[in-house]
Amino acid sequence: MFADRTEAGRGLAERLRRFEGEPVVILALPRGGVPVAAEIARALGAPLDVIGVRKIGAPMQPELAIGAISEGAVRDLDRRMIDHLQIDDATIAAIESRERTELQRRLQHYRGDRGLPDLTGRTAIVVDDGLATGSTARAACRAVRLHEPDHLVLAVPVVSAQGLRSLRDEVDEVVYLEAPSNFMAVGQWYEDFRETTDDDVTTLLEEIGTPESRTS
Repeated sequence: MFADRTEAGRGLAERLRRFEGEPVVILALPRGGVPVAAEIARALGAPLDVIGVRKIGAPMQPELAIGAISEGAVRDLDRRMIDHLQIDDATIAAIESRERTELQRRLQHYRGDRGLPDLTGRTAIVVDDGLATGSTARAACRAVRLHEPDHLVLAVPVVSAQGLRSLRDEVDEVVYLEAPSNFMAVGQWYEDFRETTDDDVTTLLEEIGTPESRTS
């Protein structure tokens, strides 16, 4: 187990030391991925930003992911799960609309009117605090790929076998610390898994610096 997201981030940073000194941008999935990503950004001397993404949860069980959306109009649906649960398109559209509204609210809070930074000629390291089904990370990585980074890395402290399989073809490499066979939920691998707040996110972005703030 990891003591908290900070400890997990420091462990990942050691695995990513080979990128130190290279043109790297760290992109975190908010909110829980930001404290993990902050430690990587500090270790590599790299700028930190967020990649906007939201899970689409099942109507009667919101914690069960049936897909995800990301900025850049990316939409990834688990059609097999949707068919199994017999969820109609109108219901999915209503859930997606609510999540798009929340996604825009959060991005405005974190980045204002800024879009994703220029990733041309750079390595993009996408970071979350763990990978369960992989739906949100997959949507995030697809949105980042649209910006054509030279190299796309997904970095997570703990990953399920299902999540790992679902992301291998989406990125150039996956870096992780633990892939337990008895994976149930991300939170079970942290002693302290308290919620990260919007203010926590903005504080870390201001403290470390975004790509734009470092060149202004």
